[in-house]
Parts: sequence; C-alpha cells; structure tokens
Amino acid sequence: MLTEPSPGERLAAALRRSPVHVDPSLASALPAAARRTLIAKLRKAPAPVFVVLVPIVKGGTWTDAEQLATVVHDRLGRDGIFITFDDDSQDLRAREWGGDHRADRAAWAVTLDRAMDDAPLAARLSRVADLIVSGTGQQEYDRVSAEIDKRYKARHGTSPPGRGDGDGGGGLAVPLGAGAAVAVAAGAGFLLWRRRRMASVRREGEGLLMPRTVFATANRATEDQLRAQASREVIAFGELLDDSAVPTSEERARTLVARALDAYQAAGKTLDAAQGVPDLAGVLVLLDQGRDALASAQAVAKGRPEIPPVPLCFFNPLHGDAAAELDWRPLGSRRRLSVRTCRPCARAARDKRAPEVLTDRRDGREVPYYEADPSRSVWAETGYGQLRDDLIERVLRGDNTPR
Repeated sequence: MLTEPSPGERLAAALRRSPVHVDPSLASALPAAARRTLIAKLRKAPAPVFVVLVPIVKGGTWTDAEQLATVVHDRLGRDGIFITFDDDSQDLRAREWGGDHRADRAAWAVTLDRAMDDAPLAARLSRVADLIVSGTGQQEYDRVSAEIDKRYKARHGTSPPGRGDGDGGGGLAVPLGAGAAVAVAAGAGFLLWRRRRMASVRREGEGLLMPRTVFATANRATEDQLRAQASREVIAFGELLDDSAVPTSEERARTLVARALDAYQAAGKTLDAAQGVPDLAGVLVLLDQGRDALASAQAVAKGRPEIPPVPLCFFNPLHGDAAAELDWRPLGSRRRLSVRTCRPCARAARDKRAPEVLTDRRDGREVPYYEADPSRSVWAETGYGQLRDDLIERVLRGDNTPR
C-alpha cells in the first residue's frame, strides 16, 4: 500500500529539483526571474545552499525555523546551508550542517542592517547569498553591530543591554532560541532592542514579554476568540506581577513597577468594559506597555540601563511589534505624523497603498480607528499610545467609558 509522502519528504523532493523552494502562497514575493538570479548566485557558494520559504505558523505544519530546517536536512540527506524564514516573521534565518561558513551571521547581519529596512525579499536573499559567497558574513555582522552600538551610545552614553553576551565574534549577542526572534519584522534599532531584550530575558528565565505568537493568533481571531485571549493575557500578566519580586530601593525602579501595576489595572478595566475589537486590541496594548515597564524595572534594579520600549503597530496593534518608523500623513490632512508600524504596513504606506487598518464602527459604518471621534475613543485620541504618552492614565480616569 502506497503512503503519502510527509511534508518534509515533499520539500526534500522539491529541493532535489531546485535549491530554492517557495510555497505557492508566497510565490509573488520571489518571482521566477528573481529565483533564477538567486540560484545562479548560490552556485558560487562554498557549500550547498538550500532556500526553503514556507509559512511558519504556531499550530501549523511548520512551527518554528529550527524544526523546519532540521526536518528538511534529515529528509534531504545532504549537508549544507538551509535558509528559511525566522519563525512567523519574514526575517531570514540560516542553519548549517557539515561546516561553518558563518551563514547564520550573514542572515542576522541582513536582518539587523538599517540599509535593508523594507527591502524586498529578493534583495534580502541576494544580500545573504553575497555574504555567504564572499565569506564576509561575520565581518558584516560585526560592522552592523558596531553601528548599532554607536547609535545607542550616542543617545544613552552607554553600550546597549546584552552587549557581547556569548557573542565570541565581537558583535552583539545572537538571540538564543527560535522564539527570541519572533518580533513582527525588522526596523532599524527597534528590532534589535526587542530581540536583545527577548534573549536577555529568556537567559535569565524571567519571561517578561508577551509571546509574539499572541499577535499572530489575535490578528486572525474572531471577536469572541480575541476576548478570550485578552482575558488569558490579563491573568498571565497578573500572575507575572505576583511572581516578580523587583527590588525597589532605586526610585526609578519603583516608578516603573508602579507603571506596570497601573497598566495591569487599566487592561483589566478595559477588558471588563470592552465593546468590540478596538477595545480588545487596547487590552493587549496596555499589557504590552505593562510588560515593557516591568522589564525595565528589573533591568534598573540590577544596575542596567532601561530597555527601550517597542510599541505595537500604529495601524493595527494586532499586527504585533512596530518594527519600522514612518513619516505618515493621514488622508485629507496636511499634518504629518511620525508613527511606528509593522513592516508590511510601512511598506504599504510608502508604496501609496492602504495599510491593513484596524477599523471601528461609527454611525453604522466601519472607519479606520484613528478617524473615530477622539472625544469618544481613547484609541483614536492616543493612537494606541503612540500619539500621547498618557494612555494608561487616560484609561484609568475613564476616558474609554462605553460610547
């Protein structure tokens, strides 16, 4: 009796035909001409290189980059460099068997390089291939790391948190574990801080940050599912606050702990009164702010610099981390705003396309949440905390009362 090949066996069979495999759902991101150019470049690499671009989604066939690369390598039966997406983002990750050509550093260098912000997938893959072929992945990684450190020192007068931990190559520490890099895509220093913070927190076992898979799930959820998820996250943050004993001899640490507690209270208040998806998204925003404050409180209590917070996407917080900075002018307005968004929304706005905006129902029709009457929506008034820095205080004083 014939049995169907497993997903890993199907991918291995595809790679025997071509070293670049792209899932049909992603075909437009890497057109045929770009694939041919990439394949020609990869033939010059010092080791076999296989590019496997398939969706990585928690609960799906492929749940993380490590699993995908390991299974495909095993089924293919060939050593080499395997390039995949980095978990449920479209950042790139490289894993190598049978050699060490610093392909992992090449992929990280491209992800963290400000010059590659918003570059199309074909350009990022081509750059990774160039670094592997030239053998300069480590050098480029060190260069990008040094630039990031320089920018941070210019602003804060000290090296970034996590600098040099376990690096061995003179650059910033590579995040540990696949989950450390699920930052909804990359944008200059913001991606770096989120990843460094994830790595540092996980190394210490503190688990302070909301799992990035929360947003991958939330963005696809129905209102009832989102409500249940928001409720779970409120409970989880409350338990985290109970379990986190932060020394408060330092005044700034006390202030940050108080902010985390206020954010928790505001999230619970918002959840209790939530009338729709915009309010439920607000719960996740408040929890994210609270976790940011708690992470910084723990850092300060240990004599380290505060950890720069990373807001959620301005256009739709359910997209996750705001990895890109955007100078944006709302339709029909002369006023330009500096907002942070996820990478797909930033790319859409720069291409003069409409981002996937979270909508609110007003007067019987759906409108972008930020076009709602600000006197009736704390989310429109504050841009979910990006246009005003007092979102928590506004919620606690009742600005998001039923409309």
